Amino acid sequence: MARGTIRYWAAAKAAAGHAEEAYEAHTLGEALDAARVRHAGRPDFDRVLGRCSFLVDGTAVGRRPHGAVELTDGGTVEVLPPFAGGAR
Repeated sequence: MARGTIRYWAAAKAAAGHAEEAYEAHTLGEALDAARVRHAGRPDFDRVLGRCSFLVDGTAVGRRPHGAVELTDGGTVEVLPPFAGGAR
């Protein structure tokens, strides 16, 4: 079981109600499932989480199944909602 930090950015931070929290999980899927349970009383959390991309220890998760992404002890999960802007 790995322990680390989940950091929420922008809309994910607003939906969670705070910028970061601890995780205790083997995989990204387990960590996100536990976060959904913790934030079940926050109606926007699951919706926002479903639109986010994730970095685990600085590496983009991309389309990999979250259950296949192993977490590390002392690691960091960055939760990044879609950002406005970009090139036109």
